[in-house]
Amino acid sequence: MRKRINRHVFWLGLLALPAFAQTVEQAAQPVVTEAAADPNAIPATVVVEGRRPGPGVWKVSKGTHVMWVFGTYSPLPTKMEWDTSRVERLVAKSQEVLMPPVAKAHIGFFRGLTALPSLIGIKRNPDDAVLRDVVPADVYAHWTVLKARYIGDDDGIEHYRPVFAGEELLLAGLKKSGLSYGSEVLGKIEDIAKKNKVKMSDSGYDVMVDDPRKLVRDFKNSQVDDLVCFTKTLDSLDTDLETMRVRANAWANGDIAEIRGLNFAERRDACLDAVMNSSIAKDAAALRQVRQRLRSSWLKAAETALASNATTFAVLEIQDIVGPTSYLAGLQAKGYAVESPR
Repeated sequence: MRKRINRHVFWLGLLALPAFAQTVEQAAQPVVTEAAADPNAIPATVVVEGRRPGPGVWKVSKGTHVMWVFGTYSPLPTKMEWDTSRVERLVAKSQEVLMPPVAKAHIGFFRGLTALPSLIGIKRNPDDAVLRDVVPADVYAHWTVLKARYIGDDDGIEHYRPVFAGEELLLAGLKKSGLSYGSEVLGKIEDIAKKNKVKMSDSGYDVMVDDPRKLVRDFKNSQVDDLVCFTKTLDSLDTDLETMRVRANAWANGDIAEIRGLNFAERRDACLDAVMNSSIAKDAAALRQVRQRLRSSWLKAAETALASNATTFAVLEIQDIVGPTSYLAGLQAKGYAVESPR
């Protein structure tokens, strides 16, 4: 089985891109519900349970060559079991599975091992500062209320940089809402490909890191403008948990019309930009224009797969399929036929 991306190795390459920045977005017009206002109230939308089909697949074709594209989403209902039968059939008759694009650190095995000790403390604020020292008083007051609601007593997290504190709070809030992050769906697709002996290919690009220890050391000693990311994370826990439940249900039930109607606003970009706009990242050419480079890398890999294989199975995050920067729209502009599931 392909190795899952180790979070520490990921940090060596991208410094501080938080795990939750990949898939959680704040709705442009969030639904404010009784459950959002009162954490003890029954949620207006109850997350689904049991065996669910997930969304259908998009068909990309040129001539007789076909690519089936499956969209993943997080968070998903904790008690949902995804029915993989449709994906199993498509993967089994494919010559290649194209995995989602990621920017991966390329640092060498031994250099990675020597850099790992320097990762200790990477989540903490420089100069041993605490949250109340680095965020405005009103934002810290908001944090205190939500921390008590979802995390409880934890003095250690008060030393975290805002971007990391927000990540921990978000994960705790999702858990109490019947939702969870994880790579279970992608992991099952990998297992299906392995079972059917179908080649799995990367579609992203490598981030070349010459001196990972220096990169980590410089980051630990620098300030990052992550206040916007932190504030938006707090706001989303007040107003967007209901929207997340609606999205999770839409994915689980394969409701394409509902998925298309959801607003995939780019809240995640605020957290990504907090790192990508830092002085450390600006000095590393490989960390610039990550989103654009990932899209270009995937489009190139998709065209290569379509030309080489009679049938390809590809995996993308759902917002990269139906969102404003749709990867499939990029293929359509190049002359490929694109059909969405019904």
